[in-house]
Amino acid sequence: MKFNYQIIIEYLGRNFAGWQIQKNSKSIQETIEKALSKTLNKKTKLVGSGRTDAGVNAFGQSANFQVKDEIKNFYKFLSTINFFLSKHSISVLSIKKRSLKFHARHSAKKRQYEYIILNRTAKLSIDDYRVWLVKKKLNLKKMKEGISFFNGTHNFSAFRASSCNAKNPTRSICNTRIVKKKDKIFIKFESKSFLQKQVRSMVGCLKYVGENRWKPEKIKEVLKLKKRTYCAPPAPPEGLYLKKVFY
Repeated sequence: MKFNYQIIIEYLGRNFAGWQIQKNSKSIQETIEKALSKTLNKKTKLVGSGRTDAGVNAFGQSANFQVKDEIKNFYKFLSTINFFLSKHSISVLSIKKRSLKFHARHSAKKRQYEYIILNRTAKLSIDDYRVWLVKKKLNLKKMKEGISFFNGTHNFSAFRASSCNAKNPTRSICNTRIVKKKDKIFIKFESKSFLQKQVRSMVGCLKYVGENRWKPEKIKEVLKLKKRTYCAPPAPPEGLYLKKVFY
């Protein structure tokens, strides 16, 4: 008999080559798998809801694993695995028993990403490697106009990395939002899935709009052109967070 468990993970992407296991590089997936195997005293494979790139963070990455023996004490499990992760900027927040059909990636209905911009002239201190510092004052009203063009189903060829291997560049953005709290601007996107560097590329374009380098309508034009060369440079990874995965 097998048991299937879902865990929710928080991590700071700095010093990692991304989520996915890679040769000769330290990944978040591999680091957690090692801690998981020590906790369960057996080599255990972990399946993540999706790949986050190098430097990208997570408040709520979702993953699942299967084991033969039932985990009866969740408190002990969380305490033990977090002990083995104590040297890393990774924490397992919760664990939940799921049916054997549950798959962290394939069962996901949508994913929410949040990007944080710190809009001020002073240098970073507390938020170093956790936000994107933009010193020029951004026009929030125009950014809100610009983000509306991403809503709906579009061909996002202009907004994906050249190394993206997704066969279909079409994605549906079901929800977008921009909120400012003091000096921080929070930009949220929700979709069933995203292309490689898509969110960071969209944020890069919104920065251009906020700086008045682009009119908000320029985003609509870039979507239609479908070429990466027309897109603004992508925002840096440290401001991006996988906020939540919905099932």
